[in-house]
Amino acid sequence: MDKKNALRAGAVTAGTTLMMLLMTSPALALTRDDGDDPGQGLSIAQTLGLYVALPIVLFLVIAGLVMVGDKSDRKQTQG
Repeated sequence: MDKKNALRAGAVTAGTTLMMLLMTSPALALTRDDGDDPGQGLSIAQTLGLYVALPIVLFLVIAGLVMVGDKSDRKQTQG
């Protein structure tokens, strides 16, 4: 009985995926829309800086601020 349900689930998933692929239209990325005014493309360094380095730096800054705020609430105990 378990194999039957797994087969049915796989068939439904495959059928749904196939229908979605057949029903979607192409992205038409080369067709310009009215009011479309793209700028210059980004270089590899700019892309890496914007989508890799900047989020890492922002994460580190936020984590540092949280750590500083957390340490200020603790009382120093001497043992």
